[in-house]
Amino acid sequence: MGLNQEAILANSKTMSRQRRHERTRKKLSGTAQRPRLSVFRSLNHVYAQIIDDSKGLTLVAASSLDSSLTGIKQKGNIAMAKTVGSLIARKAAEKGIKQVVFDRSGYLYHGRVKALADAAREAGLEF
Repeated sequence: MGLNQEAILANSKTMSRQRRHERTRKKLSGTAQRPRLSVFRSLNHVYAQIIDDSKGLTLVAASSLDSSLTGIKQKGNIAMAKTVGSLIARKAAEKGIKQVVFDRSGYLYHGRVKALADAAREAGLEF
């Protein structure tokens, strides 16, 4: 790989997002009392998980690929992000989780990320 190709890869959108994510993760971590709600969005799908960083465990996970959402035709759009947000909040309530720290994973708080967060708040999660 030449020098120019490495420079292009280092400045790609994904690498920039990962650097932003690393910066925020230095300041932000989930505990047993207040776990971290992490969001990941791909081109076609939206994923969310609630993580206890002190133990390194994923407590609850939901995504647009979840088996309970198979009848819905939408994929990675805002409507599906709202559905995933309410699903993660419902699963968290079943586990007794009420408060979380929101981790947007380097994405802008806009569009699908904002829709997921707002739906989770409406369904009862506090952050």
